[in-house]
Parts: sequence; structure tokens; C-alpha cells
Amino acid sequence: MLKTAPQAKLLVIACGALAHEIVWLQKQSGWGQIEVQCLDAELHNRPKLIPQKLRATLEKNRGQYQHVFIGYGDCGTGGEIDRIIEQEWQAGNKKIERLPGAHCYSFYAGEQRFNDLANQELGTFYLTDFLVEHFERLVVRGLKLDKFPELREQYFANYKLVVYLSQRVDSELVPKAKAVAKFLGLGFRHEYSGYGDLETTLKQQVLKLR
Repeated sequence: MLKTAPQAKLLVIACGALAHEIVWLQKQSGWGQIEVQCLDAELHNRPKLIPQKLRATLEKNRGQYQHVFIGYGDCGTGGEIDRIIEQEWQAGNKKIERLPGAHCYSFYAGEQRFNDLANQELGTFYLTDFLVEHFERLVVRGLKLDKFPELREQYFANYKLVVYLSQRVDSELVPKAKAVAKFLGLGFRHEYSGYGDLETTLKQQVLKLR
């Protein structure tokens, strides 16, 4: 039986922490060519597991899309995501790329702006809209700070500042972000970033389908 040619679609395999933002951009821009599959956001705390989950998702969807876009930066994988892409290229699959930068903070803010923020205070803990909304689940319970509050001092001893990089204008999220900083005993700063390179690179990927 002959294989049918892949449809003119873009598969986005993304971190679950980006699901809301990607779906919102997709709806706003009318990107019907995109299909989004998200890996568990809990991997945010276990980045070593990302590569194997990513490989499994790529294999499951092999040959079904014209392009594949990986909605991750390096995200603490030590270059493993780039090695996966390189292996795909060597196998002849040149139509696979990932988000630029080391993590979501850098591609939201932009590389230069993030570097400037980091240089201003190395001991910075960054928040996004997703992390503000899910701080209790991902950080407090995820790091077991609810059961062992003394761990907070160990995890955050070298931090001095919380920088909230917001994607959307939401008057309810800023107070929540301030509450996170207070809980951690750190200073607070709010910077609006918008969707940054997440939006621009998705646009570039969609244009390649035309």
C-alpha cells in the first residue's frame, strides 16, 4: 500500500507550560495548519526526562507532517534537544527546529533583554504567566515545600529577586506574582514581555508551509 503524502501541517511539540499561549496565538492568528501536542508541564522540574518523551512523540508522529517545531528551548537538558534535532537532520528530516534560547524566559524576553536582566542580578528567580498561575502545584508541592518548609531556604538561599515576565496584561496575576516573591522572601520586579520569540518563530514556521 502506498503511503499518502503528509498534509501541509505543522506539528508543534511543546512544553505543557506553553499550551495556553500557543493555543491563544493559534486562534488569534487563524493558524489552522498547526496541530499542538504538549508534554507534561511537570517536566519543568525533571528536565532530564524531556528528551525521551520528545523522542517518543517524534516517533509516534513520524511522516505525518511537513514540518515539526519543538516548543522548548534547551530547558536544562544539557544540549539533548539539539542532539535529537541533529540526529533527525542526519536521518534526512531537515524540517525540524526548536525555539531559540536556553529556556522560556529567554525566548519570551528576547535573548539580549534576558541577558541584560540576568547581568543586573544573577540571583533572580523568573516567573511567567503559567508559573504564577501554577506556582502552588509546580513549585510549592512540586518541591515539597508544603511538607518541608525548611527546604525553601535551601532552594532559594542564593536568590535575591523575583522577576515576573508577563505575557498578557492581567491585573489579577501581578498581585499573585508579588505574593510569590513575599513567600520566597525576595524582592520583586515586573516586566511585560508579551509572547516574544514564541510568537515570531511560530509565524516563521507557518509561513514555511505556504
